[in-house]
Amino acid sequence: QVPLVESGGGLVQPGGSLRLSCAAPRSIFSTYAMGWYRQVLGKQRELVATHTERGTGYADSVKGRFTISRDSAKNTVYLQMNSLKPEDTAVYYCNTVPATMNPLGSWGQGTQVTVSS
Repeated sequence: QVPLVESGGGLVQPGGSLRLSCAAPRSIFSTYAMGWYRQVLGKQRELVATHTERGTGYADSVKGRFTISRDSAKNTVYLQMNSLKPEDTAVYYCNTVPATMNPLGSWGQGTQVTVSS
């Protein structure tokens, strides 16, 4: 199966914005809750945003700045990131929520977000 494919990362100055995209296989996108995770080298991966049947949810560290959405026609999940801070620097991944539900059993390659002046 085609894996999860993240894109849209890059280098941005503090206060800037980025929009990440994640293309998922339809079988996963239409069945499972989806979320965005991030990982800093040497630290555990953390869940920052979720999109479930009950709505959206965010980690306290990104609440009010990040917005998760999904486009059913494109089988794509987005993460709009505004007012970016240096501490948002990480590799961002999308996956099912929880990640253990993903029948592919693997993560995508992620997309690097670097917030620096």
